[in-house]
Amino acid sequence: MQDVSNELGLVAPTYVAGNTNQDTIELLALMNRQGYNLTKEFDWRALQVEYRFYTQAITTTGDVVDGSPIITNVADTTGLSNKWMASTGNGVPQDCSVVSVVGSTVTMNQPMQATQVGASLVFGQTKYDLPPDYETITDRTQWDKSKHWEMLGPEDAQQWQWLKSGYISTGPRVRWRILGQYFQIWPIMNTSEYLGFEYRSKGWARSSSDAIKNSFTADTDTTVFDDQIMILGTKLRYWQIKGFDTTALQQEYDRYLSVAKANDKGAPNLSFAPYPSKVLIGYANIPDTGYGS
Repeated sequence: MQDVSNELGLVAPTYVAGNTNQDTIELLALMNRQGYNLTKEFDWRALQVEYRFYTQAITTTGDVVDGSPIITNVADTTGLSNKWMASTGNGVPQDCSVVSVVGSTVTMNQPMQATQVGASLVFGQTKYDLPPDYETITDRTQWDKSKHWEMLGPEDAQQWQWLKSGYISTGPRVRWRILGQYFQIWPIMNTSEYLGFEYRSKGWARSSSDAIKNSFTADTDTTVFDDQIMILGTKLRYWQIKGFDTTALQQEYDRYLSVAKANDKGAPNLSFAPYPSKVLIGYANIPDTGYGS
């Protein structure tokens, strides 16, 4: 903040958070705006995060009644919530999700189709919370690490409803979709599997204890971005709101931003004549003579 003030010819503040000077208040707001916009603008390496979690499932018993959505005397409701669905069980219809859990009573979104005391039931969680600093997901990073298979998705609305409602809607591959602020998976898992993906974080700021933040609120806060991008961007925004000529500031900022993006991470070499690798036995991996001896 001191660098921005000095370069603009303003009085540099001795502190920022809680300062009542109008220029300092504006500069802090504009610097935060710069951080917000940079987060949206580019897949910065410093904002790329890996996220991992285990799927949750419960095998239990309960009493079901034909025509009633209420399952009573459920032996184990640990962790059950409206993020779960019933995958198997006598009388459990397709696409049957939990509405509420009170003690040993579980209310579903559909009535059961059979009556049985002590019916075997399997519940699986299909909705998983996104990380608190989640901004956007990174394509082709979703993997079922237990089965060593890439998850398929994101599924669109029509495909998702076909998966949940069609006659043939399951398979060995996990499908995924972000819906209602949840990372949702299909089919319902009845075992614990290790899944993961990468995402872009909106946490461009850091506290003095390295806690992730999405804005500057204390004088000891820092940023994961290049300091010069923040300085140049804040100067440009300040000049814009004052109605001054921003031509020179805009050119300087654009040049620096372009270089910063280019230097942020490497790029792969692309071939004009690509061909599939020889992963099985072929001319590239057997000897010229003596094969099989």
